[in-house]
Amino acid sequence: MIHEHRVLNPATEELVATVPATSAAEVGAAVARAAAAQRTWAALAPADRARLLRRFAVLVDEHAERLARLEVTEAGHTLGNARWEAANVRDLLDYAAGGVERLTGRQIPVPGGIDITFLEPLGVVGVIAPWNFPMPIAAWGTAPALAAGNAVLLKPAETTPLTAQYLARLALDAGLPEHLFQVLPGAGDVAGDALVRHPGVAKIVFTGSARVGKQIMARCADRVKRLTLELGGKSPNIVFADADIEAAAAAAPMSFLDNAGQDCCARTRVLVQRSAYDRFLELLVPAVASVVVGDPSDERTQMGPLISLAQLERVRGFVPDGADGIRGSAPTGPGFWFPPTVLTGIAPDAPVATEEVFGPVAVVLPFEDEADAVRLADATDHGLAGSIWTRDVGRALRVSQAVRAGNLSVNSHSAVRYWTPFGGYKQSGLGRELGPDALAAFTETKNVFIGTEA
Repeated sequence: MIHEHRVLNPATEELVATVPATSAAEVGAAVARAAAAQRTWAALAPADRARLLRRFAVLVDEHAERLARLEVTEAGHTLGNARWEAANVRDLLDYAAGGVERLTGRQIPVPGGIDITFLEPLGVVGVIAPWNFPMPIAAWGTAPALAAGNAVLLKPAETTPLTAQYLARLALDAGLPEHLFQVLPGAGDVAGDALVRHPGVAKIVFTGSARVGKQIMARCADRVKRLTLELGGKSPNIVFADADIEAAAAAAPMSFLDNAGQDCCARTRVLVQRSAYDRFLELLVPAVASVVVGDPSDERTQMGPLISLAQLERVRGFVPDGADGIRGSAPTGPGFWFPPTVLTGIAPDAPVATEEVFGPVAVVLPFEDEADAVRLADATDHGLAGSIWTRDVGRALRVSQAVRAGNLSVNSHSAVRYWTPFGGYKQSGLGRELGPDALAAFTETKNVFIGTEA
């Protein structure tokens, strides 16, 4: 049994830290402590809970540079991305704090009395966060769950526990009750499994692979445990011939190279209308070549390494030997580096065109018309995000409504904002995170009828 996890710097392969792994028994003890803390937290006046969460946000802001540097070291993120991530945690806490005093029920007209509803906290929530965006995705579940009056047990990925531990210390410094927000580093099949199976955990929030998400879903079914799943994507970038082709080609590389392609929303299937296909590829070559790949702590770097050797080998396995395409450059030597890669001449049903690679690899496929574009866009089990490039407003709306994905952008690649709901269709997940309804997802609705007739 693994009793500790080694955290490596993905850019150098150097040992950063050794972190004790949480056992199943320790998870059980943490649940008991969290349940007691949750009762204290839920009993606070809403204004006091909101005030403490805002104080937590202030401390995150004050420590943002330290958090960002930790993210660079443990996850290989570029410094610019890591700074954005720390700021996103701050903003999520602020946004969630604003919802505490607005988490209201309803008065529903009924005959013979008055009917009211209450939104009550679930209790203890388990958040299982991934390694690709350790800070913000942990906060997607943690911030609204705390704001709604719950306790949170956060299980970070084995490779990226350091920012989670730092955030837990800041929560204590902000004055949140002890044990309300605990971080449980450890293996998914030990600490994660114990969280999922524990009867004292009311809800699981999981971001990760569809394979593991389905296992968690099955285990939650035994107790009808509440569940939110975000399971990845294979997002299309649909470029119509009437679009601004220069802008579409310039924007395409970072839509799948950001975070070295380790992004559930990465636009790794570039679908280009046949009449614009050659011109788009001509413009894409210099755009890919211009992406700066290297030391993630250098502010000029746009793409860093993959997270681990295992991920590097996985990405390599998707790229056929001798495949046609466009390739950028990447450092050699220590580190888990893979160059920016755009493949052409790939069959639409090839694994690299239909499965989530989670690396800096995209395919470019031609299409004929709107119907063909939608058919290709939906030719995958995923349905998380996508982009549509066109100058035709009617076409933008038609295709947005036709494509089965939870988050679409027109003439841009934006997908995630903490003000708006995020989640996927099909096997990309279950439920929605973020946005104005985020707190309600961590509550139960209780209905109370009060008879008024004698």
